[in-house]
Formats: sequence, C-alpha cells, structure tokens
Amino acid sequence: MDIRTFVLDLDGVVYRGKQALPGAVETIQTLRRLGHQVYFFTNNSTRTRIAYQQKLAEMGVPADIEHIMTSSYATALYLQEQGAQGKSVLVVGREGIRKELTAVGMEISTDGLHEKVDYVVVGMDRDFDYEMLTKAQNAIIRGATFIATNKDASFPCEDGRVVPGAGGLVAAIEVASGTKSILIGKPETPAMMEILHMAKANPHEAIIVGDRLDTDILVGKRIGALSVLVLTGVTTEKDLEKAPAEMQPDVVIRTLDELLEKVL
Repeated sequence: MDIRTFVLDLDGVVYRGKQALPGAVETIQTLRRLGHQVYFFTNNSTRTRIAYQQKLAEMGVPADIEHIMTSSYATALYLQEQGAQGKSVLVVGREGIRKELTAVGMEISTDGLHEKVDYVVVGMDRDFDYEMLTKAQNAIIRGATFIATNKDASFPCEDGRVVPGAGGLVAAIEVASGTKSILIGKPETPAMMEILHMAKANPHEAIIVGDRLDTDILVGKRIGALSVLVLTGVTTEKDLEKAPAEMQPDVVIRTLDELLEKVL
C-alpha cells in the first residue's frame, strides 16, 4: 500500500464547534495506524496552532504542532519572509493572529488613525465594528499593506447554523479603502505547498479533504492533489451541482469515515 499524505480541514470536517463529527476521530486514528501522514490546515484564524493542538487532543486526536497549519500561522510565515520583524501591524481578528504575528517579532498596533502602521492583517472577528473598519480603512489609505488571512464567506457552528466568516470583513475593508487585499490562506497554494515540503511529499501523493469548494477543493485542484469534499460542513449537494469545473472534487463523501473505503 502506498503511503499518502492527508491534509484535513478542521471546522466542518473534523468537528463543528466543540463536537467531533461522526467517524472523524476513528478515521484519523485508522489513517495513522496504516502509516499515512495526517496534517491539518484550517483557514480559521481565531486560534493559534497551540490552541488547535489542545482542542484536537481534547477530542482524542493528538497532533504534533508541526502537523497543524492555520491561516494565521501562514500569514506570520509570509510576513517573516517579507522581513516584517519589528514592523507594526493593525490586526482585525482574534488572538490567533496577534500571537502568531508577535511570535515572529511584529509589533501590534491598536491605532490606525493617528499612528502610521506598516500592515493591516484581517481575519475572523466577531467584535468587528464601524470603529475598527475606520481604523483599517485609514491605515491602508495611509500606506499600510493590506493582508487577508482568509476570505471564507461563512463558518459552520455546532448547532447547525452557518455564520459569516472573515470574507465579509475583508470585503468591507476592501470597499472602504479602495484596496484589494493580499490573500494568504486557501485557495492560495504556498501554505499547502509548505505542508507538503514538511511532509516530504509530492502533490500527487497528497489527499486534500475539506468542506468548502472555493478553498479546500480549489487549492487541491491547483496543486494537483486528489480533492475530497465531505458534506458535514458548509457545502451542500445543491452547491456541488452549481459549482464550476475547477471546484468539482474528485471524490464526495457524506462523513469522514467514508474516506477509507472511497480513497484507500
């Protein structure tokens, strides 16, 4: 049996809220027992990798920190490569972004109106308001580089609801500032390729599993990996019927435990 590298999304694939999804824990355990590599990549920017590691462990899925990628961490890696250590950043988002950016030596600013900042980084933020929109707008107009950790339109909750994701916030700031953001998370490919580099795997050896057509499936298609859509998140069968060719998954499963029979 060929050893494969599986890259799983988290929200809507492994769990919803605090609840593990049916068959998820057992499937991950089986993949590991068979010798496959399992990585996790979430566009959700609200938590640090350490926080996701703790959450997974509480669900019975221990994971090395190196096997977890988030859009916040991917953003920190990108800015580190850009030589942004010591530069100032206005964050629209939660502690996941702030802690990852601080860890690579950036200075967090809370004022985009009176002090010039070097970067504005935007992710999901349930406390987003007009004041923050104004700060971000002015910081970007005054020259700050505008970065979006992700542009996910929605986010699946434990009770079955879907709530707005970071994409709505990014769009509001793009309109207000007249500036298009630099997107870091899925479906952009660098962070996914970094995972494969760490795994020492080629794209054709990778299996990307997610619940979003415009992020998970599209990034899988872009790098040439096998793409698997699981219907436990935000995408429905109706959405699938209307999706363009570049977002059509190679495999569709209803729950994660179907992965073993349909892929291996």
